[in-house]
Amino acid sequence: MAQRYVWLDCDPGHDDATALLLALHCQNINLIGVSTVHGNAGSEFTLRNAARCLHAFGASSRCPDIRVYPGATKPLLRPAKHDPEIHGADGLGGVEGLPHAESPEVERWFAKDADGAHVRALDGIARALKQTWNNGNGHKVSIISSGPMTNIALFVAVYPDLLHAVEEFVFMGGGVGLGNRSAVAEYNILCDPHAAQIVLDAPVKKTMIPINVTHTAIVTRAMHAQLLTSAPPSLLDANTPLPKAVTNLRHTLSTLIGFFADSYKSTFGFNDGPPLHDALTIAYVSQPQLFHCMRYRVDVELSGTHSSGETVVDIWDYQGCDADIWGVGGKNCNVAQSVDVPGFFALFHDCVQRCDETSPLNPSENPLCLDLPGSPDICRILRAIRGHLPTSAVLCPNRRRHRIESKEKTFYKATL
Repeated sequence: MAQRYVWLDCDPGHDDATALLLALHCQNINLIGVSTVHGNAGSEFTLRNAARCLHAFGASSRCPDIRVYPGATKPLLRPAKHDPEIHGADGLGGVEGLPHAESPEVERWFAKDADGAHVRALDGIARALKQTWNNGNGHKVSIISSGPMTNIALFVAVYPDLLHAVEEFVFMGGGVGLGNRSAVAEYNILCDPHAAQIVLDAPVKKTMIPINVTHTAIVTRAMHAQLLTSAPPSLLDANTPLPKAVTNLRHTLSTLIGFFADSYKSTFGFNDGPPLHDALTIAYVSQPQLFHCMRYRVDVELSGTHSSGETVVDIWDYQGCDADIWGVGGKNCNVAQSVDVPGFFALFHDCVQRCDETSPLNPSENPLCLDLPGSPDICRILRAIRGHLPTSAVLCPNRRRHRIESKEKTFYKATL
């Protein structure tokens, strides 16, 4: 399976979190960097949410050198808009078990310069593409957007000389005659329609995963139960309690899905479960055979009184656009028509299983064990060690064994 090099631009966001999980654990995805943008919540939240997810989903084991880069705090021309009704005030409402936003586990993921200042998304994307492409001796990069495309539009405008290093732009957004935050506009495009148009006009292959398709990837109660237990799905009616999570990670994911499900039910009337919009972008790059796409001319309505932010998909080719051109004047975008839903969820559960094996949210099954001679000072020594551990760690002595542990993992165990 060929490796795909990926940069993920996101605005976490519950479904962005699932995209991060897949980006880390799809076996043929090499995640080279993450940038964040305004969108589901303010940029100060989306930045830290991305880092919280990287920690929780085991990035330190999978790709410890990647970093998170803060990007645009507002759209190119319009005022910023956020969506607390769907995602809560901080973007990850209701999600339990993630590290605190100000914790060292979060801070370690931020890209900093020599003076300790954040490296911005635009610089991070450019630097990563130059290094990965290596003047044609390396690999092209698929740039995935799961939020408003402000950062990507700025990259297109500022670094046109690097577009040859881009394999493809893949974005979750838009709809074909369908909206979710206006009668005709999908939220990511509506947040910054001018940025979306700039990206659509770039002379690079693009694939759009619209809400027509993402609305078919529903986490039903049966799927939710499988997420909790890793067992094959079974039919559950609305009155049947969900099973208990078998790991801490699965509990965290369950609280994420549960909050998202409640939001989608109350706001949009989705009674069967929430759609995993953003995870489909990663699935497309990893396993494009799961998707059926058609190539069209796609533009964004920028000034309509009732239709601003709509993705106008020329399915009848009224404009007679050139199929050999990806930019201005051409059929500029592959538009997903459908997804193999069982195939997608098989990939999703496979990634969750791999994440389960590396997530620091789960207790370590193999704590450090030391055989030590008996010593009257052992408790004093262990308490001294305890002083250098996270506040969640607990000293658990008994007559013959001493352990220092936390809910994340066991830090020390001595057998006397």
